[in-house]
Formats: sequence, structure tokens, C-alpha cells
Amino acid sequence: MARTRISPLAGGLAAAVAVALAAACWVVFPPEVAGRALAARPDVDLPLPWPAEGQASAEVQGLGSLGSHGERQPVPIASVTKVMTAYVVLKDHPLGADEAGPEITVDEQAEAESTSSEESSVPVRAGRTISERDLLALMLVPSGNNVARLLARWDAGSQEAFVAKMNREAAALGMASTTYTGASGVEDSTTSTAADQLRLAREVMKNPVIRAIVATTSLRVDGVPGAVATTNTLLGRHGVIGLKTGSSTAAGGALMWAAKAPGGALILGVVLHQSPGGTPGAGLRAALDNSEKLIAAIQRELPAATR
Repeated sequence: MARTRISPLAGGLAAAVAVALAAACWVVFPPEVAGRALAARPDVDLPLPWPAEGQASAEVQGLGSLGSHGERQPVPIASVTKVMTAYVVLKDHPLGADEAGPEITVDEQAEAESTSSEESSVPVRAGRTISERDLLALMLVPSGNNVARLLARWDAGSQEAFVAKMNREAAALGMASTTYTGASGVEDSTTSTAADQLRLAREVMKNPVIRAIVATTSLRVDGVPGAVATTNTLLGRHGVIGLKTGSSTAAGGALMWAAKAPGGALILGVVLHQSPGGTPGAGLRAALDNSEKLIAAIQRELPAATR
């Protein structure tokens, strides 16, 4: 059989097409080095002190990505889960900026869980009524796990039905590496990535009720003894205006944060899996410390980079 001769021009075109396809695949499916996906080039490239372990992502709204760092594998996110819980509750039961919303009756389960020494909780009494907004605050500010589950039952009838809603919303937001298995985050099986949680941060900061609650350093609620303080000790420093902490032995420390740049731009970031395997307190301190270094550097470097 005679062989078909391929002209040099055709061969060159084929090679060029192959190179172009390979480059496109590199962009769409980034290669991995030692188990780490190589990050796409940030829109704003700053010299930032990314955490040495775990993973982190940040962006400036209106300017774009500041980059991502660390492994892209899903990890436990602990109480950062409550941000999605608040998002689902407010999507189902929206509130005006100054609206308290319906009164919700505290059930016996929420009271029984309020004395747990195994997880963060808020002391509430069965039979008392607390507004939707105040319950959202008790969940997000002092991080009451029992309140998160109470809101889930109120919204969907059961925590299991509520979790199904959480996962549907995650899918709708493009959070492809996220799995929710509870409303509070106490379950180590609730996992996500910094990039996915950054998508959620972007969405929730559009809501004036969430923005106001996560900027609260302490609050008093009728029926709850004393003042309750935020777990986010970065509030008010380096322009920080929210969002939510998380900590457990498996998750280490986690922080979803929002800050205002000097020019008013909103900076969003997520730091996950800081010092996992130790005490939750040590993990949270690591997440707060590493986030503070990152935020301070962004605030310092951003003005010169955007002139």
C-alpha cells in the first residue's frame, strides 16, 4: 500500500494545534505537583505572607483574585459551616435590614444541648421565644451549635432536610468541592475548600442582615443571660468587618473574613486547616494570627498595586 506523504505545512499546522490544545488543557485542568494543584495567576499579584500550611484564598471585589495557596483538597471547616446555614435561613425567610422577623420557640432539644461541654453552645430555655434575627446572631457571633440546629429544624422540619437544602445551595453557587452534613459544623464530615468558601463569602456579604450581624463584637438577647461576645477577635482591626470563625481538632482553625480597603473596596478571604490535630483553641489562634498577617499585608500592598 502506498504511503500518504504529509506536507511540511500540514505537519506544522498539526503541531501548532496540538500545542494550543495542550495549553488550553493546562489552564482548564491545572497540573498537580506533589499533590497540589498549581494556582491560576491572580488578577492582582501582591507579595503576600500566605499561611505555611492548610489553604487560603482571597480577592478584592471589583479588582479580582489575589490568589490561592496550599492544597485544594476538601478539609473539615467546623463552624464556618454556619455561614451557609444563615444563607439558607435568610433565603427561605428573608429579613429587611432592620427587621427582627418572626418569633421562634426554643425547643427542648436546643435547651438540652445548651449545657454540652463538647461543643460551643448558647444557654437558651425551652418555651422562650427569640426572633429569627436574634437567633441568627446567637449562631454567628458566639457560634452556638445548638442554635444552628434549632434554626435548621424551624426552617425545614429536621436537620437532615435542612442539610439537603444546604447542599443544593452549594451546588447552585458552584461549590463543587463542598459537602455539608450538618447545620453547625460539629461534624468532621462537613468539608470544603478555601476557594469554595470564598464563593459563599462573596454571596453572603450582599445581604445587609448578615453584614450587620457578623460585624457585631457583642450582643445581649432577652432570655439569654449576660452579654455574648464574638469569636472573631480581628473585628475592628485592619479594616475587618466580619465574618466567621471555626475550630475543631480535625479542622484545626478556620476563618472566613471580610475587610474594607482604605479606598472602600471589599476584601474577602478564607483560611482553612490551620494547625489541625491539636486543640481547637490552638487551631483558632493560628487561623486568626495567619489571617491577620495576610489582611495587614493586603491593606499595605494594595494601594500601590492599584494606582
